[in-house]
Amino acid sequence: MKSYILLIIFLGQSLALIYGQSKGELEERRKKTLEEITYVDNLLKETSKEKNESIDELKIIGRKLNLRENVIDGLREEIQLLSDRISLNSLAIEMMENDMLILKQDYKKAVLNSYRSSKGRSEISYILSAKDFNQGYKRLKYLQQITKYRRQETESIMDLKREIETSKKKQEEDLGKISDLKSKEEQQKYLLQSEQKSRQKIVNSLSSKEQQLQRELAEKKRIARKIENEIAKLLEEEKKSKVNPELTPEMKLISDNFAENKGRLPWPVEKGVITGHFGIQEHPVLKYVTENNIDIEITSFGDTPVRSVFNGVISRVFSIRGANMAVIIRHGKYLTVYMNIINVRVKQGDKVETKQQIGKVFRDTENGDKAILKFIVSEERVYLDPELWISKKN
Repeated sequence: MKSYILLIIFLGQSLALIYGQSKGELEERRKKTLEEITYVDNLLKETSKEKNESIDELKIIGRKLNLRENVIDGLREEIQLLSDRISLNSLAIEMMENDMLILKQDYKKAVLNSYRSSKGRSEISYILSAKDFNQGYKRLKYLQQITKYRRQETESIMDLKREIETSKKKQEEDLGKISDLKSKEEQQKYLLQSEQKSRQKIVNSLSSKEQQLQRELAEKKRIARKIENEIAKLLEEEKKSKVNPELTPEMKLISDNFAENKGRLPWPVEKGVITGHFGIQEHPVLKYVTENNIDIEITSFGDTPVRSVFNGVISRVFSIRGANMAVIIRHGKYLTVYMNIINVRVKQGDKVETKQQIGKVFRDTENGDKAILKFIVSEERVYLDPELWISKKN
């Protein structure tokens, strides 16, 4: 029975430890997410000064909605962890109370049996009334065992009592935490609903500008084709000139290290939010229209330096009408592309290191001073999702 009690206590303590670790991770994640929401709010404030609703503003609000939903999901996850701990604690308390009842009954029986064996006489009288020395010795040992058993049973009962009180106190604390978390969840839900209304308002406003949005989409596709053509041209030139038929030992090492750092590469800008995602995406306004993006968009504002995400060699620097300058960096068999740059600080053939500045993102002073970087990762001509390669923490 005692080992069973210890098992329940161990499970409770293990869950508490798991909750402690998960709670810390959830709180840290929530803190980072709320910081990003604050950053997005600042982006929106700058944009709202222009009083010019745009797809960019819609994307920023969309990112904010995603972040808000992440906060709510995190709160729900923490509530579930606490609920699980409360359930296990309740089971442990119930089992311990049942076991304590059994221990008390056993203790009562032991006292009665001892009383009956001694026929109500005192311990000294019981020993002295023995027929001979051997019987007296046996009675002494019996009484000592009874005393030891009572002491152990008393200690077990007291231990259980303390454990039950501790578990009940933890339950009260956890219930209080759940109440606090639910209040925070309701507050976040209210903010989410308000932001959803703002987003819908912009969607409704932009829906009347379908021709303008179609032109913007066509321009975006033109820029994407220009980039694809430049990459194809670069690879063809390298092939013809045999500059890169096979990777040199140095470039192979860079290539391998680049691959090993998938999910850990630094961001190409120090601060920003991802407002455009890779792959097939539904257009935020135009119905039944999708975009197949080869890049991601990272939105910042103000002065925003652009930096290489890994060691490599500058393969090409060129201009794109409507998207300023672009830089292609080779990392072995991988390429990274940085678009919408001004004040480029590198040239073809230069070696660059991780986080080395290569230029600055163009600042759109007529659109809330936003700085939107378009970023590509590819393995030769195969385009990869940059979000899977850069660190989750910006």
